[in-house]
Amino acid sequence: MDCKDLAVLDAVLSSQAFIFGSEATFADSLVYSALTDKLPNTPANVVRWAQHMAALSPQQRQALPQNTNLACGQTQIDGKLSLLLQKTSIDGHSISENSRNASSIPPTLSLSPKKCASPARPGQKSIGSNCKGTKLILKTPKGTRDYHPPEMTVRRKVFDKILDVFHMHGAVEIETPVFELKEVLTGKYGEDSKLIYDLEDQGGEILSLRYDLTVPFARYVAQNRIGNISRYHIARVYRRDNPAMTKGRYREFYQCDFDIAGSYDQMLPDAECVQVIHQVLSSLDLGDFVIKVNHRKLLDGVFGACGVPSDKFRPICSAVDKLDKSPWSEVRREMVDEKGLEADVADRIGEYVKLNGKQDMLDALKSDERLKNNEDAQAAIKELELLLHYTSLLECDASLLLDMSLARGLDYYTGVIYEAILKENQNGEDADSGPTSKKIKKKQEGEEEDEEGGAVGSVAGGGRYDNLVGMFDAKKRTVPCVGVSFGIERLFTIQERKIRQQGIKIRSSCTSVLVVGAGKGMLEPRLALCALLHKSGIRAETSRKMNPKFLGQLQHAEEHGIPVVVGVGESEVQEGVVNVRCTATRQETQVPRVQLVAHLQQLLPTLEKL
Repeated sequence: MDCKDLAVLDAVLSSQAFIFGSEATFADSLVYSALTDKLPNTPANVVRWAQHMAALSPQQRQALPQNTNLACGQTQIDGKLSLLLQKTSIDGHSISENSRNASSIPPTLSLSPKKCASPARPGQKSIGSNCKGTKLILKTPKGTRDYHPPEMTVRRKVFDKILDVFHMHGAVEIETPVFELKEVLTGKYGEDSKLIYDLEDQGGEILSLRYDLTVPFARYVAQNRIGNISRYHIARVYRRDNPAMTKGRYREFYQCDFDIAGSYDQMLPDAECVQVIHQVLSSLDLGDFVIKVNHRKLLDGVFGACGVPSDKFRPICSAVDKLDKSPWSEVRREMVDEKGLEADVADRIGEYVKLNGKQDMLDALKSDERLKNNEDAQAAIKELELLLHYTSLLECDASLLLDMSLARGLDYYTGVIYEAILKENQNGEDADSGPTSKKIKKKQEGEEEDEEGGAVGSVAGGGRYDNLVGMFDAKKRTVPCVGVSFGIERLFTIQERKIRQQGIKIRSSCTSVLVVGAGKGMLEPRLALCALLHKSGIRAETSRKMNPKFLGQLQHAEEHGIPVVVGVGESEVQEGVVNVRCTATRQETQVPRVQLVAHLQQLLPTLEKL
């Protein structure tokens, strides 16, 4: 075997445990026996497979069942796999001769070279030693970050506002594993499949970290045979992407998903998802936004009318999806040079993807010579007209814009698609060329927005995916679905920037009352007061020292934004009273101990709103 053979084997094993699926066969023994110890850079999938084969005894490998089916489920490599099997059976590495001696993995497959951490650069912390002469660098992995208490406070407030909207629409919460079987995720994301994190095999299953929450939800619906559900799911997802931390693009990040599964009347669930986007972004008060909407069938109709072969619809759709980041000239070059599209076909597509508007755009497309007899396009136009009507009734159409450049590159979308774009530094102009414009407007080629004054990128997106559940159902039972996903990291990044610009001080602690002692020997009265307040549901804390300094306790309350300080000293204990101090004004009131809870219950609501 040579490196080309390994590449074929790696492609086969990238989506399944063994050559012909989840069980080892004679073919695995045949190929395993042909491996040599002279192959550098052995792919990880082959290493994982070889480790499984090495765990079998020579007798077990020789007794594996035959498999006469030479189809591995990946048409493009079936021929190469067949040639590889033929080659290994005739090149002198027969199973009977060599498998008896192949009880261990070849040296190049059993060990991976251990890499030492690079020496710490100036400004980086290092500790300990994991290789001779080097030290471990303390840092978070690329594309991840730590969140400090003030940041977590902002983050929680964002979550709470999103949850309020989800609950308003009757959604229920579910949870799914952070990793899935790789075959569940394979083939669902188009060109983005390369961004999936694969895990090292630990127990005979090929697993990957989830890329989003939509595909696991479809698997959940199919596996549990659910007919209808309105659900939300807030959890981390993982993408092997090029991170841009300042813009809220990470490799590990939260998504907040709202989805409606089930058969309902046309466009009602879709309009509700648009309303959810509108309500969430309005409640977060981050500035003007635009909800771009398109329809996959409309795009397919345009592609077909322009002369795009049907097998290129999805690749061309992925290229169009890049128009939010690249000018038309670059997208056209990709279509022609990389996707193999005819130049005149690409130019015809360019006439359409620059259009946006509302009913005016739909009227123009209905009478378009290329599209007026196209069934897909005309059906999509009718659905979009109905969507405009329903969103008007739901009072969420002011921010809506039909945009032909919106494509959403994921393969599973089948109908309406949408994406929300947030604007910063508002200057009174309509967001993104004005969603209420009465004319069809064309984007200028190469038009870009700077980070501070224009579009900050997508903060939510989604669409209809009617066929995804059926991919997992043994009887191909389909459950129509539509949903939206919020990019919480980007929303959080924008919220964080807004707070910095306004100079707002974030209160990280949720404590309402700090119980302090004046003088020594006040630990027991302080603990008794804390117990009293806790029984009444009042969030209270006290110093974890026996005799803390009085001024230090007051300073702690001010630094952490604790609105009320309850003080007790020897004379207060004897008289059965406490001193209640407002941290902001430093005014004190003496209150009988038996009336403390009632006094605080009346005082705290007014102070905690400040």
